[in-house]
Amino acid sequence: MSFDIIFKDAQIVTHTKRFNGDIAVKDEKIVEIGDLKESEAKESINLKGLCLIPGVIDTQVHFREPGLEHKEDLYTGTKSAILGGVTGVFEMPNTDPSTTDEDALMDKFNRASNRAFCDYAFYAGGTEDNADNLPSYEKISGCCGVKVFMGASTGSLLVAEEEDLDKIVSKINYRASFHCEDQSRLLERAKFQEEGKVHTHEIWRDKLSSLIATQKLVSIAEKYNKKVHVLHVTTEEEINFLSEHKKNASVEITPQHLTLHSPDCYDRLGSYAQMNPPIRSKKHQDRLWEAINEGIADIIGSDHAPHTKEEKNKNYPLSPSGMPGVQTLVPVMLNHITNGKLSLERFIELTSYNPSILFGIKNKGRIEIGFDADFTVIDLSMKKKITNDWIASKCGWTPYEGMSIKGWPVMTIIRGNLVMNEGKITDPIGKSMSFER
Repeated sequence: MSFDIIFKDAQIVTHTKRFNGDIAVKDEKIVEIGDLKESEAKESINLKGLCLIPGVIDTQVHFREPGLEHKEDLYTGTKSAILGGVTGVFEMPNTDPSTTDEDALMDKFNRASNRAFCDYAFYAGGTEDNADNLPSYEKISGCCGVKVFMGASTGSLLVAEEEDLDKIVSKINYRASFHCEDQSRLLERAKFQEEGKVHTHEIWRDKLSSLIATQKLVSIAEKYNKKVHVLHVTTEEEINFLSEHKKNASVEITPQHLTLHSPDCYDRLGSYAQMNPPIRSKKHQDRLWEAINEGIADIIGSDHAPHTKEEKNKNYPLSPSGMPGVQTLVPVMLNHITNGKLSLERFIELTSYNPSILFGIKNKGRIEIGFDADFTVIDLSMKKKITNDWIASKCGWTPYEGMSIKGWPVMTIIRGNLVMNEGKITDPIGKSMSFER
């Protein structure tokens, strides 16, 4: 067989093993793995001294299109993704209008066509009004599932009443994702917000706001034996609870909650550290790291949620919550790997293997024959600084400005196509992901 391309002499790393070898690609699929020195291909790329891992999939991004394109759009968001070594994304429904019906979903697919740099899937937003239609939306090609906001955040999507949540969970057939903050408690505690004092953000949106919502969701999921995914878990209490309820609930943790902590982040960054749920104290962060290394956490997702500098500079609480993250997910986590906080194999499990298994992504997330040739190539010895001028997002900033990093994504390969090489990118080739449904 004559191959389209061979990636040669890499250290190939999966979630279970490491080995030196070559990977051959034909028609965008992995067709051979091993010693391919004698094989012929139209093109070959030598990766000696570099690690080749399964393509990183970021399962929580907000690319703001349609309606909020001044913050981000599908073009700039996916460009950020490939510059950071991310090969695929799940995009969230809190746009304007919200992605809560088939027409809105199809509009997003049309917008992404020929404009997305990486592969993509879109969430359908769950509401009290569309619960009966969610099973049909879940089956739309390229829909990664249902997303529900239990607490108000950016956009108008909100399911605050338990009876509405119960109805939605009873209807879903596949793993659905949830922003777990209890809206009634947020309303009760709104008085704790102090003008100009962003430190009060985590006092307002306290740990019980998250725990109450998470417990409520898991109780309903267990009642109907449904699968739910708890996004951006931030508290010790949630981790302790979820560790005992893994049959029905999977767990996401973000790089920013593993890297930033209060009060330091609010002292340094002000409202640029403001997000929902909030960055919390070192005590909670330490428990999140235990969850990463004890196997309680299932996925690391960036919760890429950009806002402009002009918006973030508004006086708290008028400043919006959210920060960019898709471009920095890989380098920030590689830095934690080189610092001994987790293994590369565990990182791969959290960002490639588990997303593909938990959400049923077809032919992605693994280095196996027949799978899409999606790879993130990394140099674990490379030292760089994250800077605002590297960020491709329309927002033009990152909370990690000036952070020294060891370990860097140097190539992004999507379906055998080298779309990013040492910061240089090709034209958009992104396609919709498929799911085993």
